[in-house]
Amino acid sequence: MIAPDEPTAPQPTRPRRDRPSRAALALGLVLAPLLLAAVVGMILTWPHDDGGTGQRAGLVDVGVEHVTAEVTGTRTEQCESTVEDRLPDGSQPDQVPCLQVLATVTSGAQAGTEIEVWATATLTASDVPDGTRIVVQHYPAADGAPEVWAWSDFARGVPLATLALAFVLVTALVAGWRGLRAIVGLALAFVVLWQYVLPGLIAGENAVVLALCGSAVIMAVVLYLAHGFSLRTSTALLGTLTGLLLVGVLGTVGADAAHLTGATTEEDYRLAALLGDNGAAALRGVFLCGVVLAGLGVLNDVTITQASAVWELRAVDPRATWRGLFTGGMRIGRDHIASTIYTIAFAYAGASLPVLLLLQIYELPLGQTLTSGQFAQEIVRTLAGAIGLILAIPFTTAIAAVVAHAQAPAELRRASGHSHVH
Repeated sequence: MIAPDEPTAPQPTRPRRDRPSRAALALGLVLAPLLLAAVVGMILTWPHDDGGTGQRAGLVDVGVEHVTAEVTGTRTEQCESTVEDRLPDGSQPDQVPCLQVLATVTSGAQAGTEIEVWATATLTASDVPDGTRIVVQHYPAADGAPEVWAWSDFARGVPLATLALAFVLVTALVAGWRGLRAIVGLALAFVVLWQYVLPGLIAGENAVVLALCGSAVIMAVVLYLAHGFSLRTSTALLGTLTGLLLVGVLGTVGADAAHLTGATTEEDYRLAALLGDNGAAALRGVFLCGVVLAGLGVLNDVTITQASAVWELRAVDPRATWRGLFTGGMRIGRDHIASTIYTIAFAYAGASLPVLLLLQIYELPLGQTLTSGQFAQEIVRTLAGAIGLILAIPFTTAIAAVVAHAQAPAELRRASGHSHVH
């Protein structure tokens, strides 16, 4: 006899994962080609080292040795003046006081040697008391000429290393492992700049390609290393790459429209001469590359903030629509835009304070000043970066709203990155 069918106990249902999987797949299909193109671009434009650009072009005197020394005394003497000693009224004195520094070499093959060097014109005896560590240049005797010792700079290794260590410790105490991972990412970013971007500019590679490829790789490493692999981080990365692309396009268009060549100061012309045949093209490339690189930090800041804000709004109100998430995220984004504009403007003002002081002294017309080559470069750099930054905020917020809304509430915490070890 066949027993009647007994009711079976309801089986627990598994949470659906199709929607977050589709969101992750969509982001992956967009990000993967972009990052692959950046890596391929780096490989194709990677500068080949054939013995050192400076030495190959005869720009570096390999016979000069830079060594450290410790100041043992100073004395002031009278020297003939130069054009650098010109007074505010335009006159030039016959003689000016010069500072001679007595020191003992503390490194290199000449360690222990007592030397005398002339300090730079702006230094006084109070600036180099006994015990001060300095860097000097040693020109060995050659072709009948005696050896020469010359002032180079102060030895700042110890105070800078101490400050850097304090930065690492404070970051570790306040931000924990995430802060330390961010520092590691920053170090890797400078490796990319030093080993790829700068040599590429010297070699005459396309500056915009160098900047975009290097920046894309840097941002991928920095964001994932600091914030972990998650949909939120991937959304911020996509917003950052979009902003960088906009900055590169706007910088190129602005440079062409304003006829910016990248050569506005004496240092620029000297760099052009040192670069040889690539000088003129490289200077414009340096400017365009700087436009893109200048936007890296701020773009990273606003995109990760916008993505995080949308995910938090979704966690607070799981029933919110993507339109509601976008609206709430943009309320935060508008405040961020306002504060970021001030940050960009005053950061430039602080870095250019000596130039602004000269303009104030010379009393040049404001319109003429702002349209001069040096200021026009900074205006294009700042405005191109600001426009790319502003447009990246609604784009990132919109993508974050769609991706966050597509996730099941039970998976928000895991997908938003909160489960990562801090």
